Amino acid sequence: MASTSTNPVLSTRALGRATLARQLLLEPAAMSAKDAVTHLLGLQAQNTKPPYYALAARLAGFRPEHLSALMESREVARIVTLRSTIHTHTAEDVLTLRPLVQPARDREVKIFRAGLDGVDLDRLADLSRALVEEEPRTPKEIREALLVHWPDADPQSLSVAARCLLPLVQVTPRGLWRRSGQVRLTTARAWFHTPGDAEKTDLDSVVLRYLAAFGPASVKDMQTWCGLTRLRDAFERLRPRLLAFQDDNGVELFDLPEAPRPDPDTPAPPRFLPEYDNLLLSHADRRRFVSVEAKNRTWKGNQAFSVFLLDGLLAGLWRLEETKERTTMTIQPFGRPSTSQRAALAEEAERLLRATGEEGVPFEVGFGVVDA
Repeated sequence: MASTSTNPVLSTRALGRATLARQLLLEPAAMSAKDAVTHLLGLQAQNTKPPYYALAARLAGFRPEHLSALMESREVARIVTLRSTIHTHTAEDVLTLRPLVQPARDREVKIFRAGLDGVDLDRLADLSRALVEEEPRTPKEIREALLVHWPDADPQSLSVAARCLLPLVQVTPRGLWRRSGQVRLTTARAWFHTPGDAEKTDLDSVVLRYLAAFGPASVKDMQTWCGLTRLRDAFERLRPRLLAFQDDNGVELFDLPEAPRPDPDTPAPPRFLPEYDNLLLSHADRRRFVSVEAKNRTWKGNQAFSVFLLDGLLAGLWRLEETKERTTMTIQPFGRPSTSQRAALAEEAERLLRATGEEGVPFEVGFGVVDA
């Protein structure tokens, strides 16, 4: 929404530095893995390893076993939440954020309604709940059990409906570092041993947390992050507690008064991020991190790539090749980094590999070109 006021203008570079500070990417944070997952409102986890690389990029002294231990103790878990994608959240946020995005999950069920002709959705939810709370089930087992009751329904639509209607957690060992297993699901209340499903959380508190992790941001930015619509009223309720800015297109941005907004010339060291990192998915306008030249270069077909930032901007891809004998990381810049930038990239790559590598397995870092 364009601003009609004379709000102070934040340049694209200033916005980038501010969000990098909130995202713990200007310098590694002395923060526990659980506190980081809480602060960031979860980690994108479509695949099993990205949450580990996301934390390795952000935290000082992080080791993958720190997050695996939280998963095994059921302090964090994997579940479909924001934008209908899998995220790693704390138990507290599973029980609050998941109900918050239920309207988006209801819309998703409607997309598959043609394959659910004649299906009683309330009964489907009850049957699915009883099934997975008896013991965790695979999506295939859930589909097969539901097809007994609705043999003419589309199998995929049945499993999508179960996933949308219920807060289904992926139980361990799925998601553990180098020990992951197949997807098996149960309800959040069964996994966390809570007496019942949580009530919908207070939207205003989530707006404040979103700004703390991703701000300064517009209403549309937050809607992009969570997959919900019609959030303007929440921002208006909070306006007396917020600062208002505008970007160089005149779009109104909101922020917390006490949140960091570093000088635009603050150094932004290289950072290596996993595929689908929330830094690059949580704003409607992504110019603060993605230049016009770099847009649409982070995936090919259905494959998403791991990326790196240089001076706070998306600047290339990276990939790992792992064997029992050696780990090789290849950095693929979009352009031609300077000698000093190459040295900084190599140093940060080594930090990442020391944090996530197997003990006793040597590693090497090299530079390549982006595949055509």
